[in-house]
Amino acid sequence: MPKISGKTILVTGGAGFIGSNMVELLISKASKVIVYDNLSSGSFDLIKQFSTSTKFRFVKADLLDVPRLKKIMIEEEPDAIIHFAANPDIQLGTKNTGLDLEQGPIATHNLLEAARLSNVKSILYSSSSAVYGKADIKPTPENYGPMKPISLYAASKLACEGLITAYSNLYGINYYIYRFANVVGKNQTHGVIVDFIKKLNKNKRYLEVLGDGKQKKSYIDVIDCVAAIIYAYEKAKPNEILNLATRGQTSVDSIAAQVISKIAPKAKIHYTGTEQGWPGDVSNTYIDNKKMQSVGIKLKYGYSDDVVKHAIKILTNKY
Repeated sequence: MPKISGKTILVTGGAGFIGSNMVELLISKASKVIVYDNLSSGSFDLIKQFSTSTKFRFVKADLLDVPRLKKIMIEEEPDAIIHFAANPDIQLGTKNTGLDLEQGPIATHNLLEAARLSNVKSILYSSSSAVYGKADIKPTPENYGPMKPISLYAASKLACEGLITAYSNLYGINYYIYRFANVVGKNQTHGVIVDFIKKLNKNKRYLEVLGDGKQKKSYIDVIDCVAAIIYAYEKAKPNEILNLATRGQTSVDSIAAQVISKIAPKAKIHYTGTEQGWPGDVSNTYIDNKKMQSVGIKLKYGYSDDVVKHAIKILTNKY
């Protein structure tokens, strides 16, 4: 099995929420890290602490810039790619319908082609539980199908999975595809917890909640998430798809109540009233983690409610 220590790793989207946590983990494991990020949603501030390290290089560039991408790949000759770069905003992709196509399948094709030409051995891809759509089996296992995405974001993730498995079959690039539950915690910049905190800090009298508050999802701590990605790379067989998830679900109402209790105990909740928080939102997600456990992955925060409680504690001190 491969070891991450001593490897040269290209991290796309490494200045983002999950990517920045991955960069920190990789550097602690004595890996050389090249962060490739266009900073459209990420922030260099999240990784600037590593800028003096000889094991770190930052490249501000877009995966749509094929000549630049190929140049960097030739220069650095990465052993593996950890691919986070994507549009993280489902609602934005609904308004700009070409965004998820460009930043998903097209960007991923460019990356895979550069990887093929550079003889990269492995790609680790951050997919999403959103690919399952409105699954009628819960917890939803990796072999569930047919999958019917309900957002352009989810369709993009599923298309990228297909490109990766095809390139693997044709050109021998090993893949590790991870379908995340909702990731929260350190360095988080968006999502329901951050949204609620920011809203209440602006107006402590009431909190607008998109939807009816009954939406239920699984959550995973970001530190657990990035550690699980590397653990599977080092311990599991390649060419696998793996859910990364905790046990249980947490409702939007529960999150709202916890944030209100910390910031504005007298605040009233105003619901927008629809089942979905927004078009494309999967209102009830719960993915199966038995396969993850069979690989040997153990999470510090094993239950969704514990993950959310910890994230709220961290994030209320940040925003």
